Amino acid sequence: MSGSLVIDGSHGEGGGQILRTSLTFASLRRRRVRIENIRASRRRPGLAAQHITAIRAAAALCDAAVAGDELGSLALDFAPRSPARAGCYAFDVAAAREGGSAGAASLVMQTVLLPLALVDGDSRVTVEGGTHMAWSPSFDYLKEVWLPALARLGVEGHLTLERSGWFPVGQGRIQAEIDGRRGPLAACDLTHRGTLLEIRGSAIAANLPSHIPQRMAARASSLLSGLGCPVRIEPIRVRAACAGAGTFLTAHYEELRCGFGALGARGKSSEAVAEEAAESLLQHHASGAALDAHLGDQILAALALADGPSRYTVERITRHLETNAWVVELFGMADVALDRRDDGTGLVSVVPGTGGNRDERALKTARPGD
Repeated sequence: MSGSLVIDGSHGEGGGQILRTSLTFASLRRRRVRIENIRASRRRPGLAAQHITAIRAAAALCDAAVAGDELGSLALDFAPRSPARAGCYAFDVAAAREGGSAGAASLVMQTVLLPLALVDGDSRVTVEGGTHMAWSPSFDYLKEVWLPALARLGVEGHLTLERSGWFPVGQGRIQAEIDGRRGPLAACDLTHRGTLLEIRGSAIAANLPSHIPQRMAARASSLLSGLGCPVRIEPIRVRAACAGAGTFLTAHYEELRCGFGALGARGKSSEAVAEEAAESLLQHHASGAALDAHLGDQILAALALADGPSRYTVERITRHLETNAWVVELFGMADVALDRRDDGTGLVSVVPGTGGNRDERALKTARPGD
């Protein structure tokens, strides 16, 4: 594919985030990309069902020519043939693999929501798959933390959970209503979070006895009671294609929200699930940083599309954040500075329109042609 931006998918953290961020920018900028060594160091290298679904979803937005979208593939060619278009779209992670898949619907939604938010016209997107899965943001995190953060920048949309999906079956369904807009997003300063106003959350159990969500909610509430703010954690029972459980918490600060969660597993007590989520929240609160570690990574692509410089403090600079910053600069979207502080937190500065060509790492990795 002549003229492609060639990306080393094993760089840094080396996971699916390289693929998803690349697809987002390629869709928005009509940029041909070739990604090699995709997830090369993973236990099961190459593309899994959720990655293939994200590729095909992004391709649907911009009528992209695609080669390599197969299970286990280590290389992908993606060539948009038109600008991203608003519309009604439906994607099912289970369709990407014979026998189905519980791959994360949330990661597919994150791939396509931003491009659709920046085109004329309104869109509706339905994604089926896992909604509460390990190693991916839960639906609760998307709705309560990620989308409100994007709303500060000018993204308008609404997320609905029509059915929850858990490992190993999935079959959940998320729907997004997205109001398209023209022009860049708004820059912002997220270096101060303000006072902690309240903590809200849910203790969810699918196809399990009622005492399980009640125990999770009670334990999390007890651990968080000393923070000096209202704590409201609702025990919820739902029906799903298979059993599952988790505790999902949102810390509402004056300036923004942060999210924390934990999933149940065989042999893991309800109290242990709640403790994992609550302790993550407590650790973040003690750090004094504005953004939790996951939002620090997941907001970066949007800030690279803003109309001016932004900056934010984050609980810690993770390898995911470092790698996502590398992709942003590789596309020439922005210059990203990551400053680790002595207390373990980080300060991130994003200057759109200045990255890529001035970055030696990007120049060494990007090359024309095959």
